[in-house]
Amino acid sequence: MSIPAQFDAKAAEGKWYDYWMKNNYFHSEPDHRTPYTIVIPPPNVTGVLHMGHMLNNTIQDVLIRRARLKGFNACWVPGTDHASIATEAKVVAKLKEEGIKKNDLTREEFLSHAWDWTHKYGGVILEQLKKLGASCDWQRTKFTMDDDMSASVIHSFVDLYNKGLIYRGYRMVNWDPEAKTTLSDEEVTYEERQGKLYHIRYKIKDSDEYVTIATTRPETILGDTAICINPNDERYAHLKGKTAIVPIANRFVPIIFDEYVDMEFGTGCLKVTPAHDVNDKALGEKHHLEIIDIFNEDATLNSFGLHYEGKDRFVVREEIAGELEQTGHLVKAESHINKVGTSERTKAVIEPRLSDQWFLKMEEIVKPAIKAVLDTEEVKLYPNRFNNTYRHWLENIRDWNISRQLWWGQQIPAYYYGDGKEEYVVAESKEAALALAKDKSGNSTLTVDDLKQDPDTLDTWFSAWLWPMSVFNGILDPENKDFKYYYPTNDLVTGPDILFFWVARMIIAGYEYTGDKPFSNVYLTGLVRDKQRRKMSKSLGNSPDPLNLIDKFGADGVRVGLLLSASAGNDILFDEELCSQGKAFSTKVWNAFRLIKGWEVSDTEQPEHSKKAVQWYEAKLQKTLAEIEGHFEKYRISDALMAIYKLVWDDFCSWFLEMIKPGYQQPVDRVTYTKTIELLEANLKLLHPFMPFLTEEIWQHITERSPEEALIIAQWPEAAAVNEKMIADFDFAAEVIAGIRTIRKDKNLPFKDAIALKVVNNDNVPDEFDSVIKKLGNLSSLEYVSDKVSGALTFRVKSNEYFIPVSGNVDVAEEIAKLTQELEYNKGFLKSVEAKLANEKFVNSAPEKVVAIEKQKQADALAKIATIEQSLASLTA
Repeated sequence: MSIPAQFDAKAAEGKWYDYWMKNNYFHSEPDHRTPYTIVIPPPNVTGVLHMGHMLNNTIQDVLIRRARLKGFNACWVPGTDHASIATEAKVVAKLKEEGIKKNDLTREEFLSHAWDWTHKYGGVILEQLKKLGASCDWQRTKFTMDDDMSASVIHSFVDLYNKGLIYRGYRMVNWDPEAKTTLSDEEVTYEERQGKLYHIRYKIKDSDEYVTIATTRPETILGDTAICINPNDERYAHLKGKTAIVPIANRFVPIIFDEYVDMEFGTGCLKVTPAHDVNDKALGEKHHLEIIDIFNEDATLNSFGLHYEGKDRFVVREEIAGELEQTGHLVKAESHINKVGTSERTKAVIEPRLSDQWFLKMEEIVKPAIKAVLDTEEVKLYPNRFNNTYRHWLENIRDWNISRQLWWGQQIPAYYYGDGKEEYVVAESKEAALALAKDKSGNSTLTVDDLKQDPDTLDTWFSAWLWPMSVFNGILDPENKDFKYYYPTNDLVTGPDILFFWVARMIIAGYEYTGDKPFSNVYLTGLVRDKQRRKMSKSLGNSPDPLNLIDKFGADGVRVGLLLSASAGNDILFDEELCSQGKAFSTKVWNAFRLIKGWEVSDTEQPEHSKKAVQWYEAKLQKTLAEIEGHFEKYRISDALMAIYKLVWDDFCSWFLEMIKPGYQQPVDRVTYTKTIELLEANLKLLHPFMPFLTEEIWQHITERSPEEALIIAQWPEAAAVNEKMIADFDFAAEVIAGIRTIRKDKNLPFKDAIALKVVNNDNVPDEFDSVIKKLGNLSSLEYVSDKVSGALTFRVKSNEYFIPVSGNVDVAEEIAKLTQELEYNKGFLKSVEAKLANEKFVNSAPEKVVAIEKQKQADALAKIATIEQSLASLTA
């Protein structure tokens, strides 16, 4: 098989991915082996591949490919999330373009459009993941709206309701006026924004007196139903029993007294708007206040907004401030920074809103999840600094609002059978609901037509929290063989931004339904940012198209580029140069392979330098293998790749191949060649999880292989004892070789000309690598002597002294002059450093690290001076 001069990434990617798929290497079925399971964080069904997906799925692919090589029954379950808010928004926008309003459609008609959208775009991102090399078990692909997945969600809801953990309540919720749905607390992002603080006068009825109240939202005065004052505030004691008049609305509202009000804050007077603030609602319930909701679902004002009806809340804010000023009710408006809640999905400013919603009680259900991470460590977070974040959220958790005012999603299985919404039953089917309704109401004449299902759907995360169980049908059939074999899963790879939304909730659900963890380890990746540390996003235009990167640098190049700087939990400053580095590494490995395959092989005796090279590289390989295992145990994937990168680039390509490379037009001996191929194959196994296409291409080029011998299912290199002495001896030899090469370069001694080397072996270094030193230094001889050699160029490695006798190519007088000048410079430098170290003020006040650097400079200068003086002594002897 001829070997192309260059690695064709595009051709290799298509060829080997098809080959892997054809031979079913990605698919897993329960068997005698130990399972290794990963479930993908399901991307939105509407999504396309972005840099975050690239990083996350590359790490998962590295873990799953390594598990295959290590003999585990590796199963990586892919899938997508129906993403209620995002998908419904896209479908509504598409319908709008076609002149169709959602409200003009029946639920069934709208869902038909939503499914059409899903079938058209839903598989895009998974197909893109294949370009990256993701070795998912595609036969197990799941979608959160699959029939069995939806049935699992409904079963879960009914189960939790029957346990008394789900309830319906009239509560203050977070309302997204753009998506027109409620959100859970975790879906609200708080950000500081510049606004204004308006000081507004309220007239006291039957009096000339006013009270002033400060608010950031003057539009809400139209919903005021009381003024509240602290009963201990003597300034306003005379107002007990009085009534205030709300400006513009001219509504009479009571002045109430409650210790909730902080006397020291502002004017000490508080406007109470029970429909639009959670604390005001509590006051309203306590004091039996009227509730006036002034907003429509899109945050325009309703009829309670008087002449502002139909206008957007932010438009009204400006206009009502102007009217208050004109009527003399506005005292002042000053700049003010306050935290504003925004929708995590739509970025719209959230409105607090009173609404009937479904909630899941969280106080008790979270306790096993807290214990699992923080006490028993059955589930470990990497890096563990996220433990504190996890603890804070779970220990301060509130009940989860799980209902959404959407049509795309699992419809809540609650059925109303009375005139209002007070009489209802919860069941997995309409038939089961009818039986319950008859029993509960005592009305045997009820029919299915008398039941009306709750129109709301469940929060998307309420399906996602079951993901590690539901993908194996563990909710509906917990005794099935797949669930019993693959669950709990092993590793979860995701971003810290969904630690609350998803990770913690999966842990909660796992213990609730199985009494066991859903996974053992959570690897939290960082965010991918640009060189200016900005988060990559479409809106900023700073996120490259991942498929274009793959086209330009190859999938392996992009994978390496991303992972070289992707330490757990730390953000990645992405630069295309990283991918260029990955592509250069591919080229380096390919050229090394071509070099080896280009050698002629003979049955000649193995040279000593090649024998030592093989022994050294075997030791180096084992040492690196141990390092890699340690890095993987700590989920330091970037460090594992860097260890392999250095092993292959520095040790294999730069040292090992140079040591064994035969002379020009000379053959390599068969023993060395055979061992070199073995070592190359070991390298490919280590590299394969990171660079699957390149490594499979080289593996298949080495020799003809059957499908059973493909690299993807080969055996990970076996660990053996590390010969540390062999490595240490070579490291010393490498310094000697570097010294020889430096002198050759500095003194213009051509490498083609052999030179002699004499050694004063003060360190009693073994001569094990002398054959390697002779080859790589192109030495005519290497001789151990007892005394310094005169008339020679010299260098030191530790205490050993090395002498290269001067040939006619070196002008001794010129060399002495150069060395003398260099000696004077270094003595002057040493003097300045020692003067600084003699300064007690500097030594006592400077940071310890700074002083240590100066001391190291002193030591380096002394060593250099000694070497130069030795060289001068040798040349002038």
